[in-house]
Amino acid sequence: MADAEAKKGAFRKGGKKKGGANSYLILAWFLVGTAILSWICAATGQPGVSAASVAQILNSPVNGFTSALPVCLFVVVLGGFLEVVGKTGALNAGIAALVKKLKGKELVLIPILMVLLGICGSTYGMCEETVPFYLLLGVALYAAGFDTMTSALTVLLGAGCGCIGSTVNPFSVGVAEAALADMGYDVNKGLVLLLGFIVFVIAEGSAIVFVMRYARRVKASRSNSAMSEAELAAMDEEFGGEKGAASETGELTLRQRWVLVAFAISFVVMIVSFVPWGSFGVTIFDAGQKSEEVVTKVTGDDLTSAYADNNLGTLKLDNDTSGTVTTTKEVAPAWSALLTGTSLGNWYFNECTTWFLFMAFVITAIGGLSADDAVKTFLKGAAGILDIALVIALARAISVLMNETGLDTWILNSAAAGLSNVSAPVFSVGASIVYLLLSFAIPSSSGMATVSMPIMGPLAIRLGFPVEVMIMIYVVSHGIILLFTPTFGVLLAGLAFSKVEYSTFLKTTLRYIVGLAVVLVVFLTVMMVVL
Repeated sequence: MADAEAKKGAFRKGGKKKGGANSYLILAWFLVGTAILSWICAATGQPGVSAASVAQILNSPVNGFTSALPVCLFVVVLGGFLEVVGKTGALNAGIAALVKKLKGKELVLIPILMVLLGICGSTYGMCEETVPFYLLLGVALYAAGFDTMTSALTVLLGAGCGCIGSTVNPFSVGVAEAALADMGYDVNKGLVLLLGFIVFVIAEGSAIVFVMRYARRVKASRSNSAMSEAELAAMDEEFGGEKGAASETGELTLRQRWVLVAFAISFVVMIVSFVPWGSFGVTIFDAGQKSEEVVTKVTGDDLTSAYADNNLGTLKLDNDTSGTVTTTKEVAPAWSALLTGTSLGNWYFNECTTWFLFMAFVITAIGGLSADDAVKTFLKGAAGILDIALVIALARAISVLMNETGLDTWILNSAAAGLSNVSAPVFSVGASIVYLLLSFAIPSSSGMATVSMPIMGPLAIRLGFPVEVMIMIYVVSHGIILLFTPTFGVLLAGLAFSKVEYSTFLKTTLRYIVGLAVVLVVFLTVMMVVL
C-alpha cells in the first residue's frame, strides 16, 4: 500500500493543469453545431439539406443509443465481466507477476503490443473491439510505473495506425473495392495491398516512436505526465489503492492461474470471432454447417404489401402476377456456433456480449465465488461502466442527426463537384480534405466506403487518376480522423476507461497526428502523380 501512496504523491507533484471539459459537454456542443449548420444550409437553399427540427435534435441521443445499442450493451457486460475477474484477485496478481518478471524492461511491452494491435487493425479493422484493452493495459502499465495516457496511446495509436495502413481490411478496403466492382470498375488489389503496407510501416513505425518517447519521459519522472491533477487523482483511485495493494506480492494461487487461463481464452476467442475468415478462404470455423434453398411462391398482393410495409410507395401489378422467392435456410449449424448460434468469424457485438456473459459464469465457478457475491460484483462493474456506454450513444447521435438532415451527402456531393476538373496533386489533396471533413459525420469505415466510393471512385477514373490511390486516400483520411474525433464514441470510451480527458489527449497528440497526416497526404499525392 505504501508503494501505491508513493506513486500517488509522485504523480501529484507533476499536476500543473486543471481538468478539461468532459466528454458529454464536448459532444453536446458538436450536436448543437451540427444543428446550426443544417439551419444555415437549409436557409441558403443547399440541395438535399433540411433544417434539423427540435424533435430531431432532442431525439438524436435516444436514436444514437438505439443505433449503438449492441456496442453499449457489450461495454456494460464487459464492465461486469472485468469486475468479476478482479474479484478473484487473479488479474492483479498476474500483472504484478509480469511486471516483476520484466523489471527494468517494461518498455518492451509497448512496441510489441502496438505491432500486434496494428496487425489486427490492418487486416480486419480492429477498432471498436479495442475497448477492453484500454482498461487491461491501463492496469498493467500503471503497475509498471507509467501513467494511463501511455496505455491509452498504446491502444489507440497501435490499432488506429493499423487501420490507417489497411491492407486486406474487409470493412474498409474490401467494401471500397466491392463498391467499385459492382459498378464495373477493375481494381488492382495487389497495388492497393502494396500501398496499404507502405502506409502501415510509416504510420505504425512513427506511432511507436511517439509513444515510446512519451513513455520514457513518464518512466523517468512521473512529473512529466501530460495528465492534470484531477486526472491523476482519478487514475490513482481507479488503478492504485486496493488494486495496487492486491498486486504487491505477485503470487498466484492455483485458482487464480486457472482464472487467468479462462480470462485469456475469453479475449482470444473474441479476437478470432471478429476476423472475417471467409474473406481469406479459411473455412475451418464453418465446418459442419449445412444449408438448403427454400423456394416460396409469392403473389402480386404479397409484393404490393411488402412494398407498402417498407414505405416504398404504391406498387401496381396485374392480378395474375406471381413469382418465387429463393432463400437459404440453415439446417445444421457450424461447430463454432455452439454458444451463440453464429460461427466464429461472423460475430459482432451481440455475440461477443453473450460470450463474455457466459465467461463471467465460468470464471465465477473457477474462482470459487458464491453466486450472490458474483451477481453483486457483476452489477457493480456494469453500473460503473454505464457512463462510458452513454458517451458512445451520444457520439452516435451526431452521426444520426447529420444523416437525417442530409448534411453528410451534401458535403460529399459538393466536394465532388468542386474536384471535377483539377490536376492530380490538387485532386489528391482536395479528396483527402473531403474525407477528413466527412469522417466527422460518418465514423463507420464501411459506411463511409459505401456512401462515398461510388462517387469519388468514378470521378478519379474519369479524370485519369489511379483508383487504387483513391481507395487509400479514403482509408488514410478516415483513419486519421478516427484518431481524434469526439464523434467516434470508442475513442471517448477508451479515454474514460483511462481517466484521461479528451482535451488533455488532444493537446498531447494533435501535433503528431497532424504531422502524420501531412506525411501520408504527401506520399499519396506523389503516388497519384506517378502511377
